[in-house]
Amino acid sequence: MSLDRSVLAFAGAMVLLSVVLTAFVSPLFVWFTVFIGLNLLQSAFTGFCPAASVFKLFGIKPGCAF
Repeated sequence: MSLDRSVLAFAGAMVLLSVVLTAFVSPLFVWFTVFIGLNLLQSAFTGFCPAASVFKLFGIKPGCAF
């Protein structure tokens, strides 16, 4: 799996996790979803993604975007 797909899979998993936490634990977890969305937006505009940096350290091969 390339770095791009790994980052997208991780972001999707985090969104789903935050929705489940919001529904079953506390409505305040909606702020986790907001944080994920803001991180995705800043990554789109700046090209910097913290998750991609961590995945690179694990040796995942780069893709087109990162």
